[in-house]
Amino acid sequence: MPIITLTTLIGAPRERVFDLARSIDAHQASTWGREERAVAGVSTGLIGLDDEVMWEARHFGARQRLRVRVTAFDRPKHFQDVMISGAFKRMVHDHEFAERADGTLMRDQFEFASPLGILGRIADRLFLTSYMRRFLVGPNGILKQLAESAEGHHYLKL
Repeated sequence: MPIITLTTLIGAPRERVFDLARSIDAHQASTWGREERAVAGVSTGLIGLDDEVMWEARHFGARQRLRVRVTAFDRPKHFQDVMISGAFKRMVHDHEFAERADGTLMRDQFEFASPLGILGRIADRLFLTSYMRRFLVGPNGILKQLAESAEGHHYLKL
């Protein structure tokens, strides 16, 4: 099963970064160009333990849906979302936040498995792992920009 690990140093307090990372609205703003949006479950505001979101996005020319549930939540250190239904055989995304003198170190660990047995494993190696890495890197950069600017406050109003 492929595992993608990304780290992003963000010059903002851990609580702010944590809350922006769980903001449905900030996430939708960070995925422009992919038409990603929340279509069911929690569709605005901040997600928390046991909340579910149905995401709809265009990948490889096809509209797809992915339902996730927040299965672990320890503000402001960690939360985890797990796929309940969607294109993957399995998907677990851990979001960790470590306080540092120069801000927050955000660490994403994204584990997934494609369906279709050996064909899925071949697709993972040939292109899907690099595609998913790019899929995560872009929004992380935008989250960093939001957290380090006044613009991020807009997404944290409750």
